[in-house]
Amino acid sequence: MRGRFEVIKSWCTTRRMRRALLVVAVGAVLAISASVASVAWIRGGADGHIFSEADVPEAPVAMVLGTKVEADGTPSPFLAARLEVARRLFEADKVRAILVSGDNMHADYNEPEAMRRWLVDRGVPTGKVVLDYAGFDTYDSCARAKRIFGVGQMTIVTQSFHLPRAVALCRHFGIEANGVGDDTVRRYRKWWIGSTREYGACVKASVDVLSGRDPAHLGRRETGIDDALRTD
Repeated sequence: MRGRFEVIKSWCTTRRMRRALLVVAVGAVLAISASVASVAWIRGGADGHIFSEADVPEAPVAMVLGTKVEADGTPSPFLAARLEVARRLFEADKVRAILVSGDNMHADYNEPEAMRRWLVDRGVPTGKVVLDYAGFDTYDSCARAKRIFGVGQMTIVTQSFHLPRAVALCRHFGIEANGVGDDTVRRYRKWWIGSTREYGACVKASVDVLSGRDPAHLGRRETGIDDALRTD
């Protein structure tokens, strides 16, 4: 009798393991399919709209997407590289104003102000730098550029691996967006870490688009870009 019980117990355990493996396999297939579809959508949306710094068409505005600011309030090397590209575009008259969009969720952490200070210290007039304090992610930055700042045409500046997602999202919101990427600073020593993170970000971007969610903060229409362009 005991032997028979052990056989039944073993059979039940094996059955549970098979079900668990099936669930894992189905989940993996769905995750891979979602990633592939998201990357395909993003690449399609950005196709033909990514340029070198020398070849990018002129636009009224450059938008620099925020990222890490150091504890002393200075931009990280990653962010400084983006800002330098935008500064050169402004100096070359390829853009007439710079929108810096980043995270200021906490009083002691302010990406837009750090970006503004960096640009102004290097010769960009204060009136030409417009701050978006609620660019908490790429989707929010693109949505707010259109809905809050009224941008209809712009050049996006970020790292090259991030650029297709940023361009595709901004074009989704009806902005005539092109992009220029920076490759001078590497965030990850191992290439596959950055690639894996970006695949996940592409899936999130697709979910955001499909859900049609609003940015974390909207608020009233702001005229900073209009004012910066009016002073030419």
